[in-house]
Amino acid sequence: MLFKDIPGLTAIKQTLIRSVQANHVAHAQLFHGPAGSANLGLAWAYATYINCENKQAHDACGVCASCVKMGKLVHPDFHQIFPTASTKKIKEADSEAYMPLWRTFLQESVYGLLPNWLEHIGVEGNKQGNISAEEARKIIQKISLKSFEAEYKILLIWQPEMLNQSSANALLKILEEPPAKTLFLLVCHDANKLLTTILSRTQKVNVPAFSDDEIVLFLQQNKELPSDRAKQIAYLSEGNLAKALRLTDKPSGGKHLWFSQWMRTAYRADWAMLLKLADEFDAFSKEEQKATIDYALNIFRDLLLWKNGAESLVRLEGEELTFVQNFAKAVSFQSIEPIVEELSKTYYYLERNARAKILHLDLSIHIARWLRA
Repeated sequence: MLFKDIPGLTAIKQTLIRSVQANHVAHAQLFHGPAGSANLGLAWAYATYINCENKQAHDACGVCASCVKMGKLVHPDFHQIFPTASTKKIKEADSEAYMPLWRTFLQESVYGLLPNWLEHIGVEGNKQGNISAEEARKIIQKISLKSFEAEYKILLIWQPEMLNQSSANALLKILEEPPAKTLFLLVCHDANKLLTTILSRTQKVNVPAFSDDEIVLFLQQNKELPSDRAKQIAYLSEGNLAKALRLTDKPSGGKHLWFSQWMRTAYRADWAMLLKLADEFDAFSKEEQKATIDYALNIFRDLLLWKNGAESLVRLEGEELTFVQNFAKAVSFQSIEPIVEELSKTYYYLERNARAKILHLDLSIHIARWLRA
């Protein structure tokens, strides 16, 4: 992973590069960013740059022996710790056992989330990944060794929020007295779940969500999507590139046309047609069902902005913008909040495998009532 492979974030990249060039590299850094951000990618690219044997002004060279090994995640001085859980195939739930799967996971998408990772390794049911105390003890063993090739030993910890109390305390001890030439790169989404003593010993690198323009450019360059489709996905993903890539693999499905028909039918309180739409919704794939509700939530959010006079914040264009402008005349301000609450509840129950037809019909009845309130 090189800095050039990550869209946007020019200022952060330059700050990280200058810290290496000026030899002001903090021994423990926390790459903190929302889900679907570039925090993991930046940490990986930063480690690659630090270990590069022929550093360039704005990036690692990408061709030296160190860069090649870092690209394949096989560099002997680059250690990685991440949440794991036992599966049918692997009972020993530690990072070493899952390393081959971890490499394929990052090669497929460095923007993946913890649920994607657990699905990738075959975790079933409601198991939660965690970083055990035993894993923390192995951290101390790994970094106590001398480096093999590079100047620095680097330990990347993905999702340190999943450290339990014992493993967090073990990590704290090593952060207090780090071995020479050892760097810790922590990559997290929720810093509030970390011990304050760990936070106080790390230098924070705040990674923002991607902008719509950055996601559009990434999708056009890497997925060869047309501009209209890329803009629609950027709008739905709200800065989450993992979500954008997931939506890219799904057909567009004419969400706007289907949604507008649904809302008009609900406004007319046409119960026979609403029942037919519930059957259609039931026939969608689970991801399409969730994407449709997600789209509805975004539209009602923009409705709220429009009715509050914040038209400049609405990111819609073309037919979708015209629909919001017209729909805003038919929806009272007081109706938006309960409708959004019902949509959120529907999304919650869809994720827990409730029957989609019943959920959608119940949701439609509530929306019909609030639209006419």
